[in-house]
Amino acid sequence: MDVTGRERAQLDRLMDTLERMRLDEYLEYVGNRRRMIWQNILYGLCRGLGFTLGFSVLGALLAVVLRSLVVENIPLIGGFLAEVIRAIEARM
Repeated sequence: MDVTGRERAQLDRLMDTLERMRLDEYLEYVGNRRRMIWQNILYGLCRGLGFTLGFSVLGALLAVVLRSLVVENIPLIGGFLAEVIRAIEARM
């Protein structure tokens, strides 16, 4: 079977594309189930920890802002915010 110049150029482009996609590394990753499961467990733990820390920081900032609004005694929402803050402090 003889390969023409055009077919050879297409094959070269295809090989370059596959090398840039790092298909061999992906197939090695998918083929090693133990490694793939371990990495996904670690990814899930890190993601959950990030969500927890982020939510805690945002919740604390929200509590500080609400407390400052109550101190300023904004008439429309001051009473409601005071109840919310009391409920939050009671659960802490």
